[in-house]
Amino acid sequence: MRSSFAKSIYVGAAVLGLAGLSAVTTTTASAKSYATAGAYTALADKSQNVTVTGTNAIYSKPGTVKGAKVVASKATVAKLAASKKSSDTFYAYGTKTTNRGSVYYKIVTMDKKYRGYVYVGKTATVAGGIKAAETTTAAATPARTTGYYLKDASKNTLWTAPKNTDINAKKVSLYGASKTDPFTVDKAATKTKEGSLYYHVTDTKDSSISGWIYAGKGYQANVTDANQDMGGLSFTKSADAATADNSITVHYVLNSNSNSLGTATYTTSVAGTKKDELISKVHDSQNLVNFAVKNVPTGYGFDSYAMAPTAVSIPQAKFGGTLTVRVAAVATSKVSFYTPSADGIAAGTKLAATDIQGGFPTLGATQQETLQGDAGNVVPGTVLDGLFGGKNGKTFTSTQKVASADITGTYIKAGDNYYIRYTYNSGATTKANQGVKFGTTLKAVFTPSPVKGNVTTTNVNGNANYAE
Repeated sequence: MRSSFAKSIYVGAAVLGLAGLSAVTTTTASAKSYATAGAYTALADKSQNVTVTGTNAIYSKPGTVKGAKVVASKATVAKLAASKKSSDTFYAYGTKTTNRGSVYYKIVTMDKKYRGYVYVGKTATVAGGIKAAETTTAAATPARTTGYYLKDASKNTLWTAPKNTDINAKKVSLYGASKTDPFTVDKAATKTKEGSLYYHVTDTKDSSISGWIYAGKGYQANVTDANQDMGGLSFTKSADAATADNSITVHYVLNSNSNSLGTATYTTSVAGTKKDELISKVHDSQNLVNFAVKNVPTGYGFDSYAMAPTAVSIPQAKFGGTLTVRVAAVATSKVSFYTPSADGIAAGTKLAATDIQGGFPTLGATQQETLQGDAGNVVPGTVLDGLFGGKNGKTFTSTQKVASADITGTYIKAGDNYYIRYTYNSGATTKANQGVKFGTTLKAVFTPSPVKGNVTTTNVNGNANYAE
């Protein structure tokens, strides 16, 4: 059947001849026709936020109308449909229906990047290529609603609606608002796509100034004010803009070769300061020290013995000028535990964590700072005294009871139990670490001694003192 059908087409073509075929071809090409679109109709609902389904492309005109061009291909629309950005949400604002009954919605992304017509079906409802969307979701109002400030009005401004959640969202004018104005929070919402949190705030000194602002993680009742992540909000008043009259540039340089590591700008909170005025004159030196220490470049630190800002340089710093601070690459030493050597001097046998009840002590952040310094500097001989108590040192308890053979020169009465107590030995420790530089493991020496009694299960004199 298939071969005879093909043969009949071949014979027919031969009878018609080339001229006949040309006539047929021309007739077929001219038979193509386009749809025509009806009048544009604006949607009655002015707030139809939608997302695309990814099934249909977006065109400059209804897709079957002559001259329609692709604005966003199906592949692009599929990416927009899967996007987690609010800017890729659409706003639907009108329709056109073709003479064939096909309905197209006119839509635009919140960032205005894509605008055009998308086919939705045979009825003028939100279906087919788009679906209705809620761009925000109500969130719980924070437990604390007062005492908020704008962190930086030039960067963290207010919006009439969370950015990219409403086609008409715009920045709120802050004209007349002061950086010292406190704000109150009355509502909270999250962006549906990103999940980011926004607070609606109002200036307590001018209720006409209100709007939505990104709020970071939002207020957390169990976190101190200084550690709150509030996005564009803060619990402290924003600092003045830096000028030659109120700021000092802190210049960090490497201690070994004076290479620059960057700068930070300190702005005083003292009112009325002037260029070239000494910071010591307005009694603000300590705040400059705190700022300089806090803003040291990552991976560097002050040598606590040689490079910290001194009382000589800080008071001489002038507003509008530069304070040079020398820093060094941070090297951190670790600590190992030893018994004394055979002659009782320096370090001998290294102890294992299993030799001590509860294992080795954990050094907290404050203790660890004493073990940090310039890799080229020698660690002070008494640095471990500060950790383990000097001559009246910390003691650690052994984990095993001991027999008479393990205790030289000690008489053990039959039936009695003994264990070992390790006591910090300042002299042997200092001897063991002579000339050692920061970054090298230090040796803390502990002298063992027998103690009559049973081995305890907790080390009350040991790691509890160093737990973070």
